Amino acid sequence: MTESSHKRWRRRAHHGHSESDFRAAFHAAQLPMAIVDPHGRVLTANRALGTLLGADPQRLTGRPLAELAGLGLDGRVRSAYHEALQGRADRMSCTRRLKHADGHTLWAEITVTPTVHGGEALLSIADISERRDLQERLRHLQMHDPVTRLPNRTLFFERLAGALADSATGRTGLCYLDLDGFKAVNDTLGHRVGDSLLDAVAQRLTQCAESRGGDDGGHLVARLGGDEFALLVESSTGTEQVTALAQSVLAALQRPFDLAGQRLAVSASIGVVERETAGTTPTELMQAADTTLYWAKADGKARWTLFDPERNAHRMTRQALSSTLRRAVERGEFVLEYQPIVGFCDDVLRGVEALVRWRHPQFGMLGPDRFIGLAEENGAIVPLGRWVLQESCRQARRWMLTHPGPPPYVSVNVAVRQVWDSDLVRDVAEILQETGLPAHLLQLELTESAVMGSAGRPLQALQALSEMGVHIAIDDFGTGYSNLAYLSRLPVRALKLDGMFVRGFRTARHQNPADETIVTALVQLAHKLGLTVTAECVEGPAQAERLRRIGCDTGQGWHYAKPMEADRIAELLAWSAQAAGSA
Repeated sequence: MTESSHKRWRRRAHHGHSESDFRAAFHAAQLPMAIVDPHGRVLTANRALGTLLGADPQRLTGRPLAELAGLGLDGRVRSAYHEALQGRADRMSCTRRLKHADGHTLWAEITVTPTVHGGEALLSIADISERRDLQERLRHLQMHDPVTRLPNRTLFFERLAGALADSATGRTGLCYLDLDGFKAVNDTLGHRVGDSLLDAVAQRLTQCAESRGGDDGGHLVARLGGDEFALLVESSTGTEQVTALAQSVLAALQRPFDLAGQRLAVSASIGVVERETAGTTPTELMQAADTTLYWAKADGKARWTLFDPERNAHRMTRQALSSTLRRAVERGEFVLEYQPIVGFCDDVLRGVEALVRWRHPQFGMLGPDRFIGLAEENGAIVPLGRWVLQESCRQARRWMLTHPGPPPYVSVNVAVRQVWDSDLVRDVAEILQETGLPAHLLQLELTESAVMGSAGRPLQALQALSEMGVHIAIDDFGTGYSNLAYLSRLPVRALKLDGMFVRGFRTARHQNPADETIVTALVQLAHKLGLTVTAECVEGPAQAERLRRIGCDTGQGWHYAKPMEADRIAELLAWSAQAAGSA
């Protein structure tokens, strides 16, 4: 009976129509109905209600409504039900699962509406089982992947949220996996074979989940999209349980797949996360799983990797540094230190290498190894490199003006991206003009791998800088391409030997004759090409003496001095001038 039918029934009763007419209509109605008293007891039930519940309507009389067919009213529904019985609410409606006398169940929409007859109420029950079944089928289609028939991303996150809110153990585990090389299968064999492979993978994952699930019947397996799957351990017993599941998945996927006449072998990378549910959100858990999956890929694929808070903290630090690099240049958070470059023949200061440091407000003083690579990745090396160049030239000009004797040159590291992403030649020319530093007192260092094979714009820039009078040096020489024939055609003035050669010169006991042979040959070749040679990482007098004897021109390292502030360099220059004067 619709709401309008209820109103007509009540209106007829109010206008005094015969009781027999209404009873006849009540019992003949196709809609299951009953009249209940203010206490919820059935006064009379029609045949449709008896048919719906599989019971004689007369035997329903006198029974409490709440006991009918396992109706069970509780909480807010019970309160609304009593409000309707007492006439304090226009109606109460709810959906319940009822039990037929033969044992099968049905879904019903139950409505209780007060009447004008002294506290009586009209109960109506509509069978909505078909509609409910249709809704369930539609929900299943919406919540499951059509290729693998596994729960999809939406249902997975629904279950994940439920697991975090109501885990029996207070812990939850997750294996987040991605197939290695799946794109190649789609590209070479087509999407039909690719879909068949995904379905076969889904079956093996389901088998792993069921075999490792224990008494609860298995863990949730879902396809999150593409070739990404997840296995959710809703109430994990610890890390060992989840890592054992990941290992079983790896083993299961290593067995070849026979599909459409093709024998395919695949592997998977798996990120494993297991933690307490308290204080954890679905987003945080998935971020951790995604990060760990990335580690598994980066570590070589075909493996599982467990989430490591320390490794993640390092990654987060990298992100924090990378995202603030440009602003740090603008805020003036970088400072320069200078390491002396000394002549082997007379121990006189010839030049300095400018080394940048980041005085970070949160992480303290950071060396270049912590941020230069990041700056090169995100392009911040361009403004940072320009600042280093400008500050170095300005400082070198001060030393030239305030100290007698030959002024030291300043050597500045340049990243190859500075050549590509900025007009380095113009920047150098403007800075030299602005600071007044002679071009020959500026040396630019580029790594061997960046210089060797330079062509086009990089080579043109190096030639223009050399013609300007700026010295070009190859840093870490001996570790890169070592294309010696090409070296002769580059506008290079100096080589800086990589420290790995110099370290072999530390002591006579462990010296390697090959090291001295190689360094001797490199020095001789450099001199024949008109180049000077600087040895890096000189840490002791024995090293310095051997390198001097071999013919290296200058040395740099802790044997002479650690990197220092500009004022300390000024003191060294003053001391050198005083020593030269007294001599």
